[in-house]
Parts: sequence; structure tokens; C-alpha cells
Amino acid sequence: MTGIGLIIVFILAIVLMIVAISKFKIHPFLSIMGIALLFGLIAGIPLYKYTDANGNAVSGIADVIGAGFSGTFSSIGIVIIFGALVGTLLERTGAALKMADSVVRLVGKKHPELAIELMGWIVSVPVFCDSGFVILNPIRKAMVKRTGTSSVAMTVALSLGLYISHCFIPPTPGPIAAAGTLGVGDSLLLVIALGALVSIPALIASYFFAMLIGKKVKSSEDKEENDQVKTYEQLVAEYGKLPNGWLAFAPIIVPILLMALASAFAMAKVTIPLLAFLGTPIIALAVGAIVAIVSLFVAGKGKDFYELTNDTLKTVGPILFITAAGGVLGKVIASSDLVNYIKTNAAVFETVGIFFPFVLAAILKSAQGSSTVAITTTAGIVAPMLPLLGLGSPALASLTVIAIGAGAMTVSHANDSYFWVVTNFGGMTPQDGYKTQTLGTLVVGIASIVGVFVVSLFLH
Repeated sequence: MTGIGLIIVFILAIVLMIVAISKFKIHPFLSIMGIALLFGLIAGIPLYKYTDANGNAVSGIADVIGAGFSGTFSSIGIVIIFGALVGTLLERTGAALKMADSVVRLVGKKHPELAIELMGWIVSVPVFCDSGFVILNPIRKAMVKRTGTSSVAMTVALSLGLYISHCFIPPTPGPIAAAGTLGVGDSLLLVIALGALVSIPALIASYFFAMLIGKKVKSSEDKEENDQVKTYEQLVAEYGKLPNGWLAFAPIIVPILLMALASAFAMAKVTIPLLAFLGTPIIALAVGAIVAIVSLFVAGKGKDFYELTNDTLKTVGPILFITAAGGVLGKVIASSDLVNYIKTNAAVFETVGIFFPFVLAAILKSAQGSSTVAITTTAGIVAPMLPLLGLGSPALASLTVIAIGAGAMTVSHANDSYFWVVTNFGGMTPQDGYKTQTLGTLVVGIASIVGVFVVSLFLH
């Protein structure tokens, strides 16, 4: 099948995948793999491998699926595992709490909404936003009582701060997976830099939205003045002795520095073998994980290391398989005639450019709820289209990761587990959740894609 008919089949396949995940509750891995197989067969990919009349080998559908699956694992799988392990260790040692406290000291207690937002933004770089909210929620409640500010404003600021870095900045698994799928897995430092840059308008928009919505919506916490809230000292006591500031930030800072130094020397055309080795994303994150492990043993919790590693692998397993499934779908698309059709109509798609991955990710996010699924699936779909969208350069491909992340936070509602974490821990009703979390993610998503578009004007 070719031409407009194949485009229609592609659109219907995406719709069917969304319905399978959101309505019929079929696991994303099975849904994506099933749709990839179905689309490949309809698109005319051969049932088996054979040699054509010119002596060229033509891959069958099973070979295409296998190549897409293994290619994703080989390029990004280990990076995702190390990134998740760093997050788990930071959570258990209390390093996340120490980082949060450092931000409060830096920003000051007179700006609690800004402090909690930046706190969330930093903590969610290595820690899942759901876990990050649970970790930081006691601090949020203590700050509400201490400063007398709106509980809703603090909840929204924390939620959106966590969400922005969760969708934008590696080593969060979603952006790492998208970077690998889009062929910029070796340029994680650039992805991190662009994610941090686009975070600025997103953080500004979320801050002002939190301040505004805090005046209009009241939570149960705003109505209860005498509930018991743990002090910072009590929170610290639960962890035992917290790591010092350097040891808390090191598992994140060290990998970034290693990648930065390796990139700088490579740009200067200076080769230092050891630094080039340590600056490879897999090795850099492995070093970060080693530093986090050291922190765990320093905290006297080394006996928990096996259990924590096992829990991390259980958590990251579904992400790895969903990411691989997204790679399969992308490989099937690339092997069909869809790409050739798009090439002949490239001018149409180039006019959409950076907005195409944003819209596709937003549709997937709103339909099935998971930002990680939206990111990985969109990356798999968009990867073979990058040159046709005018996004083929390493810089623009890296920015596409951020555009996908912007779409993957637009919007969080009742089919998103994070929506329920925020509303329940924030003392809000579902109706209030739509006014705060859902509307807030829409605001920050729009602000993010505007930031992405502005940045894209200066890249080539």
C-alpha cells in the first residue's frame, strides 16, 4: 500500500493503539507491538525474508520487528537502568531531601512557591515525579504551615516543577529513551542543556499559574489549621544522618561534568582516551551510580543495596520494554513506503516542523495517561521522519526530544496516576484537580512548546 491510503492507515493505527491502551486497558507493550505488526502487514512488508531479482536481501516483518527491538535495547537500555538506579539510591539515602533543603536555603523562605518549584525541578531529574512528590510533600506541608501561604499554590508549584524536569531532562528514563531512539543518545549533554533552557519559560509560567490558582481554589489543608505537620528536623530524623551537600548532588553533577568535559575536548579536537571513555553516557551514568552506591554505604544502609537494585529493575523493566516496542513501531514505519510518500510531500511536513512531535505526544499523553509511554511511542514514530520534518541535524533532533517532552505533559488528568498522587496528597477533590493539575499542565505545555519554537529559530 502506498500514497494517501497508507497515511490513513497510519492514522487509524495510532487511533487504534490509543483506544487499546486507554479504553480496553491492554498493556502499552502489547498494544504497540500489535499495532506495529498490523501496520507492517497492511503496509506491504513481506511475511518472510527473501532475495529479489537484483540479488538484494529483502527483510521480512519478523526481521524488521527483531531489528527494531534489539536496536533500542543496545542503544539506550543500560543508560535507562543506571539512571533509574541513581534515582532510587538518592531517594533511600535522603540525598533528595538534602537537595531540597539546599534549594530552600538558596532561594529563601520568603518565596516558598518558587523554592518548592525549583526543589521539585531538581529532585525530579533523577527521581520519578510520582515518587518525588511523595518525598517532598512533607516538606511542602511544613512550609505551608511555616509561611502561611496557599496549600494549593504550593501543591501546583511542586507538581509542575517535578513534571517539567521529568519530561525534559535525562537521566529521567523518558527523555533518555527518546534521545536514543532519535539517534542522539551520545549527545545527552546537549539534550540536558536544551531541557534546562526550555525549562525556564515553563517554570516561569507554572510559577505564575500556581500563584493565581492558589487564590481561587482551596484544599482541605487550607481549611484545617490544626493538623500535625512534621518539622524538617523530624523528617531528617526518619532518614538518620543526611549526606552532605556535595555527596547529595554528586550522583547527578559528576555524570554531567564528565559528559561536558568529553564534549568540550571533542569539539576542540583533542583526544584524551580516558576522558572520552568516562564521558560516554553509559559510563558517565555508571560513575554516577557508583557515587550513589558509596553514599548508600556511607549512610549505613549498604545491606539494602541488593533489594534496592532489584526494586529498580522491577520498576524500569516495563519502561524498557515499552521503549523497545516504540523502537519496533518506528522501524516498521521506516521500512514501509510511508517515508517515501512523505519525502515526495516533504514541503507539507516541513511547514509543521517541530510542532508535529509536540502534537502527536500531546494526543498520546491525553489519551492514555503515561508521559513515559507518550514520549517513547512518539519518539519511535517520529524518528524515521526527522529529516523530512527538517529536524535531521543533531541539535534539532535533540530539541525534538524536548518538544516531545512538552507534548507528553499536555495534559495530566484522571487517566494519569500522577494526577491522583497530586490531588490526593494535596488534599484536593478531583474537580479541583482539573482546575489545578490539568489546567496547569496545559499552561506549562504551551509555554514549553513556545520556548522550543523560539530556540529552534537559532538552531540548524
